[in-house]
Amino acid sequence: MPYETVLLERDGNVALITINRPDKLNALNPQVCRDLLGALNEAACDDAVGAIVITGAGDKSFVAGADIAAMSKMSPMEGRAFADLGHAIGDTIAGCPKPVIAAVNGFALGGGTELAIACDVIYASDKAKFGQPEVKLGIIPGFGGTQRLARLVGLQKAKELVFSGDTIDAAEALRIGLACAVFPHAELLAKAKELARRMAAAGPVAVAQAKRAMNHGYDLPLPAALELEKQTFAALFGTHDQQEGMGAFLAKRKPTFQGK
Repeated sequence: MPYETVLLERDGNVALITINRPDKLNALNPQVCRDLLGALNEAACDDAVGAIVITGAGDKSFVAGADIAAMSKMSPMEGRAFADLGHAIGDTIAGCPKPVIAAVNGFALGGGTELAIACDVIYASDKAKFGQPEVKLGIIPGFGGTQRLARLVGLQKAKELVFSGDTIDAAEALRIGLACAVFPHAELLAKAKELARRMAAAGPVAVAQAKRAMNHGYDLPLPAALELEKQTFAALFGTHDQQEGMGAFLAKRKPTFQGK
């Protein structure tokens, strides 16, 4: 279905979601958040899609942050509702059984960094900029940044970035583990789609369960996390895809997964 502020396209088995407000540097407002939620859910429910890439329209910005003009008029209740929308996006990405890749093609500030770090993998252009500048506006990150950032880069580095509001470039994001890889600007989207296709070619049930085990196990004590892995590993032996994958390997042919 068409969305007001987001484009959803399919390229083979990869869904591309483009936040489409280039005149506003793709800033997030409630409408963008609702459209993004709709596009994510539509792609997640499409059986022909094996992986999702999120990027921003234009050549300057992934998401330059939340729309400050819209936020400046919000009451505390409206601010909470806006935060709920942002968290719903992160929860939807985490709960999506398909890998979600952020292709950060420019500014990813505030809500832009938070959207990126909610994704499973961040690929960045060499022109990308990351930061959580909310304290400079008298607020804090409200779309998951105070929690997810520390889980990626460590608590001390996250505090440095959040408390200062500093912006970092792609090379520094790569160095601290915020970005997974950095590519020349013109190659970014192709590289993100290449990764998405490799992920989409794997067993979809296995990928979904690996994502679930890794996301749920990350905050568990290690013995409980390892038990979750064992249970998930064992359960996959009852799937068609496990039989197909191993049978194809032994027969030296390409597997035909059915997602069941």
